[in-house]
Amino acid sequence: MDPRLHQLFVLNIALQLFDGVATYQGLRLHWCEGNPLLVATMPALGIGSTLLLFKAKACGFLVLLRRAGERSLPYAQESLIAIATAYTFLSFVPWMSRLISLLAA
Repeated sequence: MDPRLHQLFVLNIALQLFDGVATYQGLRLHWCEGNPLLVATMPALGIGSTLLLFKAKACGFLVLLRRAGERSLPYAQESLIAIATAYTFLSFVPWMSRLISLLAA
């Protein structure tokens, strides 16, 4: 097992969990969700069920990507890096800036 692949996998799972919890808490504070797919699904399934469904799907995809990396398929690590980078800049940084602004208020 490649330790770097495992570390990237764990990082991506942690980012997914953070995004799900931060989104749930943000919506409880009446903040807006930026993902139009989530916004469209929430009225039908509810906030918790929608987040659970989408995060389970994302984590399942990460498991498949990790398994592909174990089989030495090309670009598995690069894909995990790209996903982690996207979630860091499109989820983690915006949510953390909003949460930190609550502390400053």
